[in-house]
Amino acid sequence: MGSLSTIVRHPDEIYPLLKLKIAITKAQNQIPLEPHLAFCYSMLQKVSKSFSLVIQQLATELRNAVCVFYLILRALDTVEDDTSIPVEIKVPILIAFHRHIFDRNWHFSCGTKDYKVLMDQFHHVSAAFLELEKGYQEAIEDITKRMGAGMAKFVCKEVETVDDYDEYCHHVAGLVGLGLSKLFLASELEILTPDWKQISNSTGLFLQKTNIIRDYLEDISEIPQSRMFWPREIWGKYVDKLEDLKNEENSTKAVQCLNEMVTNALIHVEDSLKTIASLRNPAIFQSCAIPQIVAIGTLALCYNNVQVFRGVVRLRRGLIAKVYDRTKTMDDVYGAFYDFSCMLKAKVDKNDPNAIKTLNRLETIKRVCRENGVFHKRQGSFLLLVPLIISGYKIN
Repeated sequence: MGSLSTIVRHPDEIYPLLKLKIAITKAQNQIPLEPHLAFCYSMLQKVSKSFSLVIQQLATELRNAVCVFYLILRALDTVEDDTSIPVEIKVPILIAFHRHIFDRNWHFSCGTKDYKVLMDQFHHVSAAFLELEKGYQEAIEDITKRMGAGMAKFVCKEVETVDDYDEYCHHVAGLVGLGLSKLFLASELEILTPDWKQISNSTGLFLQKTNIIRDYLEDISEIPQSRMFWPREIWGKYVDKLEDLKNEENSTKAVQCLNEMVTNALIHVEDSLKTIASLRNPAIFQSCAIPQIVAIGTLALCYNNVQVFRGVVRLRRGLIAKVYDRTKTMDDVYGAFYDFSCMLKAKVDKNDPNAIKTLNRLETIKRVCRENGVFHKRQGSFLLLVPLIISGYKIN
């Protein structure tokens, strides 16, 4: 549940933490008995506890499809992430991955820990995929094919420009948003809005850019080869090499670069809010809304925070538990985005090169939230955390 000292400092998070723990235990007890699905759900909880919980809330048929979809893309991502795989082997696997999911016997050993287990026993995922309805299979195959091709392109290409950055994030995350929308449509629980492709893609980009910002140190320290996704068009303004951002003598420039990256990610917030607002099914709504709120909260924590270049920067578990507990309606979503935008605004240094652009984007987000949300209906505010967010220290 978290350290005792953290719980004592935030007693209002005890109840949400208990509820979250109960929900996790319940999800673990609902793992299907069928061997292939049992492996999938067990593995899902190991490779992504956060997504596992929101996926578990979905209706059975859709839940199985999303679980399998997530694991297929996680396996594809494991191949891309493993820097020890020679390019001449990696690229063909990425390109052909959409065909491998139809092969009950295919597997490819790579990755580490739970990801290696996933890859070594991928036949369970393939078997579960082949048991899905045809509509789900077609959507998953299409996205897997497009994502694999996009990943293969960037194995041999560096992220130079902001356009490259957007294209890479589209391939690895925007397509996930498009795929989920297709699965929701196939389930007949949702309908698609006329602009669904744009806003679904943007929703994926918002999550991916948040992860890329937060995971700078982990990616740059990857062995045997660094993984570099920050675009040179941005970091090249501040340092000669991307890895120089982690050097203490470059702290001021590093933070300014970080702030520009966060400001870039904020472009996608309006589309993210449109995506969430378009959802009708309560379980689907929560499964999409919660990760987006955690993302804006993570950006608020990362902004102007040199710790991004020193260690792990993540929202503490108690705050995430509150997000899970309080996200019931679109008013809750607007309120959370408004609160975290206020937190981020309070951290903006007016001497930062991108301060005006950052403040303008935050004002736009706040205006959208004010115009569409009814804040007095919310269960509570996250603004009590402003002092801790502003401090710039790691929040456990």
